[in-house]
Amino acid sequence: MTEEHSNIKDTRKNIISFRADDYVLREGENSEVMFKILSGNAEVYLSYGTENETLLGILGKGACFGEFGLLLHEKAPYTVKAYSDLILYCVTEDKIDEFIRENHVNILQIMKSMAGTMMLMQSHINQLSIELDEKTKVNKRILANNKEMLKRYIYNR
Repeated sequence: MTEEHSNIKDTRKNIISFRADDYVLREGENSEVMFKILSGNAEVYLSYGTENETLLGILGKGACFGEFGLLLHEKAPYTVKAYSDLILYCVTEDKIDEFIRENHVNILQIMKSMAGTMMLMQSHINQLSIELDEKTKVNKRILANNKEMLKRYIYNR
């Protein structure tokens, strides 16, 4: 969780609040907490603040995010901002069993979310691969043209 937010914590109940436009999670940030939205809405972005910024969606009550950090101890693959005032339940590793027992309907949603994120990442990898191939082809043509020009220069001397 980023330190820039204006939040209210209730550590006894693992509840945290954010105001609209606060950052909850930043792409690339270390976080070992998963969040369940109790009220409000959150925006989920890839490449937030860059020319490649992509809004993945707006999450509402009952939705979970941050599962990569909790389950895989991986950096956040996306940025999450509070779209409106937001109240979240924080799930830490020591609370995961309790969360699963009390929120078993969320497990399928979490799995679908992770699968969707993996598919989106694969799509980005494929697009980058295509762009790299195109640039490689252009570079090879430029190199071939330069070699040809150099040969003509040497022979015309």
